[in-house]
Order: sequence, then structure tokens, then C-alpha cells
Amino acid sequence: MADHRPGQGRPVKHATQARAVRLGPRSIAALALISAIGVIAFGWPLLADADSGLAHSADAPWLFAALLPLLVAVVVATISDTGMDAKAVAMLGVLAAVGAALRPLGAGTAGLEPMFFLMVLSGRVLGPGFGFVLGSVTMFASALLTGGVGPWMPFQMLSMGWFTMGAGLLPGPDRLRGRAELLMLAVYGAVAAFAYGTVMNLQGWTYIGGLSSGISFHPGDPVQENLVRFLAYCAATSFGWDLGRAVLTVVLTLAIGSTVLKALRRATRRAAFEAQVTFETPDRVPPG
Repeated sequence: MADHRPGQGRPVKHATQARAVRLGPRSIAALALISAIGVIAFGWPLLADADSGLAHSADAPWLFAALLPLLVAVVVATISDTGMDAKAVAMLGVLAAVGAALRPLGAGTAGLEPMFFLMVLSGRVLGPGFGFVLGSVTMFASALLTGGVGPWMPFQMLSMGWFTMGAGLLPGPDRLRGRAELLMLAVYGAVAAFAYGTVMNLQGWTYIGGLSSGISFHPGDPVQENLVRFLAYCAATSFGWDLGRAVLTVVLTLAIGSTVLKALRRATRRAAFEAQVTFETPDRVPPG
């Protein structure tokens, strides 16, 4: 409760509109560092020679060990840059729990994963910094929930973090509303669903054996030749799965996206974006 002292006037809370959390310099630095580490972790086999050990199971523990403190750094940097309090972290926890609970509902069935729809809308509302953390933590929680812990987990955390962060980087977070916003989020969700599958394919493709020569990875070959084989691998193995994920994300976004966005913005406004308190000088009462 505000301390009401003589001369301060009457405390007044001004209503504020829920806005996505913008990136400050510390947040940008933390996200740039974690993204650079992620790009190296995904892409180094393409530059390795034929005698290198290419199994990501060896580098996954190191990536996971680097990922966790950097996620904390993104949260701390975002709070420091924006002045938000612990309620924002609680909001992240709630959304991560919901996302983790949604993942088992469709995982394993033609790529129908409703969690992606929630990540798109949450990233839009929370902004890129908190969106990245939300995506990563949600994937970590869902792996613990479903028993999907393995060398792929830190790569999934990074990919989902990028997926959710991208929604927070879309234009017009404060002014674009209604049908136009839903269409933009639906298009992003479709494109990002394919991008997520493609990035995760890169994690496993470099050490999966038993593939035909036209789609298998050849260590030491020129990068452009391996990339051609990689695209053929994606088309042959995961296109249908990624298509199912993209279609479900679009359908859910257009069907119930408006309702979910309103609920997220209302909850975020109450949980993290407190109205600022100012003091109005009371009108003076004329003597007599």
C-alpha cells in the first residue's frame, strides 16, 4: 500500500496496456551469446573432417551445461532492463507448465503438437527475451514429463527457444490487433514449424547411419554438397510431420487465437505489468 503523507496528494494507479517485453542491451547480449553457441552446436559437423567424431551425444552435456546458466542470465537481464518483478517469472512458470502438459497430447501423431500454437501466442505477448526462455523451459519440462531426456534435449530447448523468440520479434506488438495480427501469427507459425523441424533434423542427420547415399551425410565433403543432401533428407523423412505441425498451428491460431491472446494479455498485465503509481496534488479547499 502506498504511504499517504501530507503534501503527497492522493495515490492514483493509471491503467496500462499489456505490452510485449522489449529487449534491452543486456538481454540482447545474453540472447546473442546463447544463439551463437547454439549455431555452433548445430553446425559444427558440417565443417568437420571425415575422421571427426560426429555424435552429438558427446557435446550435448556441454551444451546443456552452458544453456541453463545462460537462460537464467536472459531472465535476469530482461528483468534488469525492464524493471519487472518476480511475478513475471511466475507467469513464465505457469505457461511452461501448460505447454509441457500440451505436448504429450499430440506428440507421435503425424506431428500434431498443440504446444507450438501456445508458444507462438505466448512469444507474441511476452516478447523475444522471455519468449526464448519460455520455449526452452517448456521443452525441458516436457522432456521430464514424457521421459524424453536424451542427447537431443538441449537442441530441442534451443530450437523451441528460437521458435518462441521469433514470435516476439514480429512487428507491431503494441498497435497491431485483430484479424491482421492473427493472420501474421498464423503465417509465422506455419513457416516456423517447418524451420523447427529442419533445424532439429540437422541435429540427428549427421550421425544417422543406414541412409541412401543421396540423402546421407558425408563427413569432409564440401558444405554445399552436404546441404543439398540434407534438403533431400528433410523432404524424404520429415516433410509430412512438419506439415501436420504447421497446419495444426495455423488452424488453432485462426480458430481460438484471439481468445487466447486476450487471456494472455490480461494475465500478463495483472501478473507482471503493474500500473505505475503517481500522486496527484489534491485541490486546495478555500478558507472560510
